[in-house]
Amino acid sequence: MKRLLTLLIVLGLAFSVSAGWAQNTLVYGTTDKMSDIDPANAYDFHTWEIFYNTMDPLIGYAPGTSTLVPALATSWKANADSSEFTFTLRKGVKFTDGTPLTADVVKWTIDRNAALGGDPSWLITQFVKEVQVVDPLTVKFILKDPVAFFPQVVVNPPYYPLNPNAWPKDKWLHDMSELPGQQLTGTGAYKITSFKRDEEIVFEANSSYWGKEPNIKKIILRYFADATTMRLALENGEVDLVYKSLNPSDISDLSKNSKFTVAKLPGPFIRYVCFETSESVFKDKKLRQAIAALINRPDFAQKVFLGQVSPLYSMIPTGMQYQVNTFKTTFGDGNVAAAEKILKGLGYSASNPFQFDMWYSPSHYGDTEANLAEVLKAQIEKTPLVKVNLKSAEWATYKSQWKNKQMPLFLLGWYPDYVDPDDYTAAFAQTDGSRGNGINFSDPAWDKLFSQEESTTNEATRKGLFETVQKWWVDEVPTVPLFQGYLILVSKPNVTGIKIGAPLIFLYKELAFKK
Repeated sequence: MKRLLTLLIVLGLAFSVSAGWAQNTLVYGTTDKMSDIDPANAYDFHTWEIFYNTMDPLIGYAPGTSTLVPALATSWKANADSSEFTFTLRKGVKFTDGTPLTADVVKWTIDRNAALGGDPSWLITQFVKEVQVVDPLTVKFILKDPVAFFPQVVVNPPYYPLNPNAWPKDKWLHDMSELPGQQLTGTGAYKITSFKRDEEIVFEANSSYWGKEPNIKKIILRYFADATTMRLALENGEVDLVYKSLNPSDISDLSKNSKFTVAKLPGPFIRYVCFETSESVFKDKKLRQAIAALINRPDFAQKVFLGQVSPLYSMIPTGMQYQVNTFKTTFGDGNVAAAEKILKGLGYSASNPFQFDMWYSPSHYGDTEANLAEVLKAQIEKTPLVKVNLKSAEWATYKSQWKNKQMPLFLLGWYPDYVDPDDYTAAFAQTDGSRGNGINFSDPAWDKLFSQEESTTNEATRKGLFETVQKWWVDEVPTVPLFQGYLILVSKPNVTGIKIGAPLIFLYKELAFKK
């Protein structure tokens, strides 16, 4: 009897430990892909999510909000005209290898990332003239021009302090294997303990983290080849939540299933068409205008997305200050007559159609991307005066091709670097930002306008400047807005702490299981 009792106690303890461990491990699925491991060059939504959870900003957003709060810096202040910003660093912060965080480390990081000239470097070079070390825990940013919203810019990964003992100064890195000990030494709530590109990343709580201890000790991020396989894994209980990107039909079905919780995350996520404006066939703005006129937003919103996205008629999202629907009033939707008038004026005809390549990335934005590209092709070819050649490339190649001006027209999406109309306009039409996004549009008048709106806090002045740039946009057409979407996260009902606000920052440390 004693042996049986002892056995039952042992089994009970084993079950208790097992259940406790399960409650401290969350499995998360995505169809997204990670790019470079280095904040100097990575400029995509999913990779930045990895940085949000393994590194830290000087200042951040309170989870689920747009309210700035201290992070690695305990305080910050601006001078009278917002041309200088000083940050006081938190004492005692260390990277996971024991390297201390200092003002010298912050300066080294900013100087490095700016000098390497990677995709997101414009977030530094457009604003920062110089970084000064005031004392070991105080760092000052001297700006090129006054920028009142600079604290929102500092929230972004190119400003995240890097360990100078781990990162080379003269090149950016692609993979974990290039780091010393194949370890990413950060200051964030989690550290990466296993990395298998496009297969699985294992995160474990950072025992030396300076901030709030994560509720869940271990996060396993699994990568899926397609949305259908990911949905099956969720329904079979293999994952606890999925995020980016399910098919519209999956979202509709899962929303009706009480076994799952569907979080529809409103936010300034947009999709758009880009033109290479400096050397390609779209160097002529009239051809860009013709394509803008042919696009029919309500058509693909229903056919491809089952009405789960909203047509967008400005690069500034609906609901954001200063937004004007200039594309709707100027071009409308599916305006074949307007497009044909432009094309005929340029000498094109049914026997001599305008031909070009349209590119898309087949998996980066989910399984709907191929369908979106096909529907756009059909819309543009409503006139016999145009012939579209569809081409695709996976994300790493896609990025390389837009850098090398190999894609005359290509589809992209935008998640905000900072929640301000400047981030939806200067990023595409200011010289540095446009170059980084493969558009290569440059005009001194536009650059001057962006400088003016960035340096003033006067609401009336900014409103007038942004209304002007949106009018200019439908003349030059460096991009064509397509739609504004929602981000959908589906989880088991016992998962809580999903806090993703307008900045679209997903912090794993907030996740928890219901007790």
